[in-house]
Amino acid sequence: MTNDNDQNDYPVWADETVEIKNPDPMWIECGVHERNELFKLLLPFGVDQVEHIGSTSIPNLPAKPIIDLMASISSLRDINEISIKLATHDWHYVPPVLDKQPWRRFFVKVKNDKRIAHLHLMLKGEERWEKQLLFRDRLRMNPSLALEYADLKYKLAHEFTNDRESYTVAKTGFVNSVIKEK
Repeated sequence: MTNDNDQNDYPVWADETVEIKNPDPMWIECGVHERNELFKLLLPFGVDQVEHIGSTSIPNLPAKPIIDLMASISSLRDINEISIKLATHDWHYVPPVLDKQPWRRFFVKVKNDKRIAHLHLMLKGEERWEKQLLFRDRLRMNPSLALEYADLKYKLAHEFTNDRESYTVAKTGFVNSVIKEK
């Protein structure tokens, strides 16, 4: 008998390996498309801002080919209705007990059993909102910083190929140093 926490019960996309791909100019266009689609879907729930963040939002940066987006909302009271609406567009809700990031509600868009996009739904005023934008914008403005980040990502992807969580945690020091730069 299996229980709900048995990883064998997880969908295929929940345990994908970390694979960094060469930059693809289509990522920016995909980000615009996903951002616009999410804005239309989430507007009835009070979302007034959706941003393309993460490595795919930075031109010429190698990345996992997953479009990261974040949306700002004033309340999470409609999360069940939001998850039902997004599910009709291939978005899968990852409950907080599995996501372990209490500051957001997390959704994964899946096609052919592969992640193609992430949505970080955050309450208005969440401090990580501005930090995500600051990190993105600093890498966009500083190609040498983006190159340093690319090198780190390749190294960590090799080291943590089968451990997405450790890969993400290992990037934290670099991300924090970029955010703290004056």
